[in-house]
Amino acid sequence: MSQTVVIAGAAGPLGRRVAALAAADDAVTRVVAIGPGVSAFEMPPSIEARPIGLDDPEVKALLAEADVLVHLGSGEDHGPDGLPSTGSASADLAATRALLDAAAAVGVRQVITLSSAMVYGAWGNNPVPLTEDAPLRPDPGLAYASAKAESERLVFEWRAAQASPHDQTTPTVAVLRPAVSVSAESTEWLSTSPWSAAALRASGTDRPSQFLHLDDLASAIDHARCEGLDGPFNVAPDGWTSADVLRDLAGPVGRLHLPAGISGRLASMRAEMGTTGPPEGWAYTRHSWVVANDRLQATGWHPRHSSEEAYVEADPGGPLASMSPRRRQELSLLAAVGVLVAAVGGITWVIRRRRRR
Repeated sequence: MSQTVVIAGAAGPLGRRVAALAAADDAVTRVVAIGPGVSAFEMPPSIEARPIGLDDPEVKALLAEADVLVHLGSGEDHGPDGLPSTGSASADLAATRALLDAAAAVGVRQVITLSSAMVYGAWGNNPVPLTEDAPLRPDPGLAYASAKAESERLVFEWRAAQASPHDQTTPTVAVLRPAVSVSAESTEWLSTSPWSAAALRASGTDRPSQFLHLDDLASAIDHARCEGLDGPFNVAPDGWTSADVLRDLAGPVGRLHLPAGISGRLASMRAEMGTTGPPEGWAYTRHSWVVANDRLQATGWHPRHSSEEAYVEADPGGPLASMSPRRRQELSLLAAVGVLVAAVGGITWVIRRRRRR
């Protein structure tokens, strides 16, 4: 049976990959990529590109002809500090509601939506790894993670509401929860994100990391479409990367570990000064939230890249890589002194400000 596939939020490297895989399937006769920023110049010639908002009235008409809806998100997933942005959280929820309303009106029977492994939260008592049976406990201070959990609730409620007592059919809804997803196109983003080996960290919090290659995420999404998967599925490489291995892979980059108390105060101080996102997001750099991929692999999907391979491809390498060990050490010491001075000064400023209040 031929399929028409509509891919929402298709702008960017992941959208291009998912669209190309669907177009290469002989069972698919039409692929429509929609969303702000979607460009026909970035898509294969056989794919229809519609640069429209996901709440545009035209979406309903497109879905009326669709067999499968793939929802990749609003397309604005990360802020300037590398963390998922508050703006993308509200945009994702609005897009999810609009798409589900349109899909219900025209009777779409297969939906695939992209969530995140962040919905499990980063807590000290998390099992390693997390499976799909773990409860969703997103950090309430990180809007992106909470919004993804809310989106999951919406799509599963939508599935239940679409069940027909007359024809005994229920739409399939596959919710994919990927680990941190990277590729060669992610170099600029990764270098400024909390997931980089060079990121500021608290001492004693060497949690494991997990990096999923975008090729593997795209293949998982396409696999969910082909197999008609239903329910939640983690998407991750086999295993994860220890903190020591991540540091070795990153090579001679500058790293600074602060005592947990100081790092927490520094994060809170920066948040109050308006220079970063909510300090609660810091938990995702302190506690493990790596996930198991067994359930998805049991359906026939397998990752082609390890966590280490994905990281190395995306890691830009630091500017210290070409410096001598002595020079790197001198710069690291200077950076440590500078950060500590800034932390003490910032904390003093916050204390004085609170006393004035």
